[in-house]
Amino acid sequence: MILYTKLFTIQLTSFLNNTVRKAFAKLVLHAAACAVVCFIFAGAFLFSSCSVSNERKNPIVIWTDSEELASYVELFNATHDAQAVIIYKKEVLRAFPPAKDEQIPDLVIASALKTENIRKNFSPVEFVFGEHKLSRSIFYSKLLEYGTSKGTQYLLPVSFNLPTMVFSKNNSSFITDDHIIMLEDIKNAASKFTAKNEAGTTFLTMGYAPSWDADFVYNVTKLKGASYKEDEKVFSYNENALQQVIQYCKNWTTSSNESTAVEQNFQFKYLYMHKSNQLSTDKCLFVYMPSNEFFTQKHNETAAISFRWLSDGEYIMMEDNIVSLGLYKKARNPQKAKIFMEWFFSKDTQKQLMERMKKMNLTTSKFGIVGGFSSIKEVNETVFPIYYRELLENLPMENYLSVPNALPSRWSSIKERIIIPYLTESIDTREDREVKTLEQRIDAWAKQAF
Repeated sequence: MILYTKLFTIQLTSFLNNTVRKAFAKLVLHAAACAVVCFIFAGAFLFSSCSVSNERKNPIVIWTDSEELASYVELFNATHDAQAVIIYKKEVLRAFPPAKDEQIPDLVIASALKTENIRKNFSPVEFVFGEHKLSRSIFYSKLLEYGTSKGTQYLLPVSFNLPTMVFSKNNSSFITDDHIIMLEDIKNAASKFTAKNEAGTTFLTMGYAPSWDADFVYNVTKLKGASYKEDEKVFSYNENALQQVIQYCKNWTTSSNESTAVEQNFQFKYLYMHKSNQLSTDKCLFVYMPSNEFFTQKHNETAAISFRWLSDGEYIMMEDNIVSLGLYKKARNPQKAKIFMEWFFSKDTQKQLMERMKKMNLTTSKFGIVGGFSSIKEVNETVFPIYYRELLENLPMENYLSVPNALPSRWSSIKERIIIPYLTESIDTREDREVKTLEQRIDAWAKQAF
């Protein structure tokens, strides 16, 4: 009996030992599995953290002269692993090549990027069309062509502006076309609007005067074929076209408004306020504004006024400040830059950007996409009219649009210091004024600038 008891005890002990060992083994395996899972999660978290950290340490660097990009980049960073930063440059092209101690740009989004030596700073961007992410057909064809050099796409168009003649809706009867207005139409309508006192000695109203706005005259010279263009000697131009416009303006002044002195005295007396308020005086018929200036007015101001695109009947010449996007030739993150480009040139993205601008109450200070009409046709046609009701009846017409030539990188300074003073003095009807030629001004500017 004792023997059986011992045998049973040994077997039971063996059984228990085996059971305990198996249970312990299971427990060890379970613990090991948990440890592996925890390690995987920890590793994944660590990898993710490192990945995000690396993205932030190596962001897409964007040089720009547009403040709006700060808001755009903020939205991009909130929705992408790839991150971007902006560096503001007042004159982007003059900042090349980058200094040794500054961040090299991957992308450049700015105005005045189109120059003759465009290939010196930028790489071709044909690859964005290669994988069907972007289609050439979404862009205005002439804008897309504007960014090419010898048939290769170096720049992608971002935004543009157009010249407008603005008038009070109360005076719509003076306007004959629903979309455009030509130089002769402006002159004729202005003449009909102009009125003097009973004695015929004093102007009570004056429809429009060329001397009121040199930017208006400058845009007319572009329309009439002045053809300003970058060349070895700063810039070239069509002298005959320029002189024809100057003479036209002088004849306009003498035939309709007597003299430049009378025009300017009238302006000083009645039109001393901002352009947006001049029409409310009912003393003039027109004011000239680029589209970005017209569409950033308050709604209660635009409700009483309307506009027509300044045209020669065949073209509407774009303002010089076309904004383009370029991939820097020595970009360190071309693949990430591609992600940003594909994101930015999406209708849905640009719709989001417009909505974001509205929520931030920026539509009264910033117009459209990067301060202008979008380069994407569908955005202008379907999104812009939601925020700019005036466009419902008069959207830009693609077949009318014309782009400027390649201009010098310092064109804004050249225009301000050479062309505008020359035009202002040349259209003045006072015969005793000595006017320096454009060539004399170019030579003097070149000596100072270089």
